[in-house]
Amino acid sequence: MNQILFSTSWCIPFYGLIGALLTLPWAIGLIRRTGPRPAAYVNWLATFLAFIHSLFVFVDIWNTEPQSFLFTWFKAADFELSFALEISPISVGTTVFITGLSLLALTYALGYMEKDWAIARFFGLMGFFEAALSGLAISDSLFLSYALLEMLTLSTYLLVGFWYAQPLVVTAARDAFWTKRVGDLLLLMSVVTLSTIAGSLNFSDLYEWAQTADLNSTTSTLLGLGLIAGPAGKCAQFPLHLWLDEAMEGPNPASVMRNSLVVAGGAYVLFKLQPILALSPVALNALIVMGTVTAIGASLVALAQIDIKRAMSHSTSAYMGLAFLAVGMQQGGVALMLLLTHAIAKALLFMSSGAVIFTTNTQDLTEMGGLWSRMPATTTAFVVGSAGMVTLLPLGSFWAMLGWADGLALVSPWVVGVLVVVNSLTALNLTRLFRLIFWGQPQPKTRRTPEVGWQMALPMVTLTIMTLLLPLMLQQWYLLPDWESINWIVVTLLVSSGALGIGVGSNIYLHKAWSRSRVLTWRFLQDLLGYDFYIDRLYHVTVVSIVAVLSKISAWSDRYLVDGFINLIGFAAIFSGQTLKYSVSGRSQGYLLTILVGISLLGFLISWSLGLLNTLPF
Repeated sequence: MNQILFSTSWCIPFYGLIGALLTLPWAIGLIRRTGPRPAAYVNWLATFLAFIHSLFVFVDIWNTEPQSFLFTWFKAADFELSFALEISPISVGTTVFITGLSLLALTYALGYMEKDWAIARFFGLMGFFEAALSGLAISDSLFLSYALLEMLTLSTYLLVGFWYAQPLVVTAARDAFWTKRVGDLLLLMSVVTLSTIAGSLNFSDLYEWAQTADLNSTTSTLLGLGLIAGPAGKCAQFPLHLWLDEAMEGPNPASVMRNSLVVAGGAYVLFKLQPILALSPVALNALIVMGTVTAIGASLVALAQIDIKRAMSHSTSAYMGLAFLAVGMQQGGVALMLLLTHAIAKALLFMSSGAVIFTTNTQDLTEMGGLWSRMPATTTAFVVGSAGMVTLLPLGSFWAMLGWADGLALVSPWVVGVLVVVNSLTALNLTRLFRLIFWGQPQPKTRRTPEVGWQMALPMVTLTIMTLLLPLMLQQWYLLPDWESINWIVVTLLVSSGALGIGVGSNIYLHKAWSRSRVLTWRFLQDLLGYDFYIDRLYHVTVVSIVAVLSKISAWSDRYLVDGFINLIGFAAIFSGQTLKYSVSGRSQGYLLTILVGISLLGFLISWSLGLLNTLPF
């Protein structure tokens, strides 16, 4: 039985894909009598089977060596395009995590999307999401990883635009799709380049090639920057970061997956590209700069948001920035641990915020308050998720950041400063959210708010327990540092930064009567952060304006130069034909004479050109 499960472990991603396909009869309206809900159960069952399958395989191969499956996709003459799948404790453990979190998100969606008429389409798209993520986890091929990242881009577009009747939703889906396309296009260029100069796109072959590769600085720099661009778009990193907060217009169960797993998928691909990125110091420095700017900038922007989901989406960009910074510092293990702890805590935070949105029918923080006594399970989930995000002992993010800062405290102390700043700002933002949502006096939309049903409460309680037990799991996996080697100065800095953020957030003045400060200085700062440092307007003034001008020039040239020239030739042909018809005599002798004159001229031109060629010196 174990051998059968292991030999078929490569088909784990197909569970979600099959579940998505089985929902089509309900999604496109072929089956109406039963309503759309059976489609949700079919997709849930497919995800459950994927979770059980991957769990059995994970237990079976825990202490075994990684193995690979190689599939030839295309072969012609001496060209062969294949892709490999890696079955190892890390890759299969990642699929267990993905399918388990997907199962919780689908259970949560059964309650959240209960009254939505398009629930079958939603569950089908979620199955598509899960299939791409599971395939990405076991992929050992850059070619396959690129294709799966494209699946994630398409899934994001469809899920963000799920409620397509709303203009803002359509705009958000379009911006998310085109922003990611910019990064994907540059990534595709690098994939094609690697296939040419390395001869293979399987990661194991690329690692061997990178050990002896001798590239000039220009090639390695352009190659590294192209490889970074794709994950930067997926992880909403500067300057491709504006789409993630707009994507919060989609259904909240999709936001749970997007902010915990989908963004981590891009960072996971970046982690696997580390040996190739090491060929270019410029690419590593770009990762460091990009991650640092995004981590600090997004943490600041989150403080000025009054939309509950957008306030937390910016913190997602910030923590992905920390992951980019870790890869740029060649600390891949730290990046993976940070992705794990962030995914669990952020999924819990989005589930709790979704419960608030579901019961209050609003995402505006100024319309909330006093929910702690009315929604105890949701309040507990939000508090535990917030604690799991910042460095509060003994939860997971503390150990991830400690393992990173402890090793770089003497080598690169500025990294510890970045962690302290981001951690403090995150704690401040989450404390602000807690006070606006759960503390204070009840507002008109929160006075009669009930707790959510069991379909939404069960995943929240499960993730709450997982967040609390995560340090024990890390200890079982030997990922916790030895107490004797801990730098207590770093521990003090990390814990103090979290306590400082909580303290400031607990005492800062918050007033629900206005969403903007009446003090001019604070209003300017709030607008600067609230509008994301006006980067979108800067893009409109520069990039968008330049593209618009070039488009107008291209349209003018097409209309008046290209089309004008072709229309001129056509008009000349018509005019000459109309003119010739009045000079026709109707006599065959005249036609024959015209033909002979034409042939004579053609022969003269050919002979003249041949004589000219003979006179040339070569």
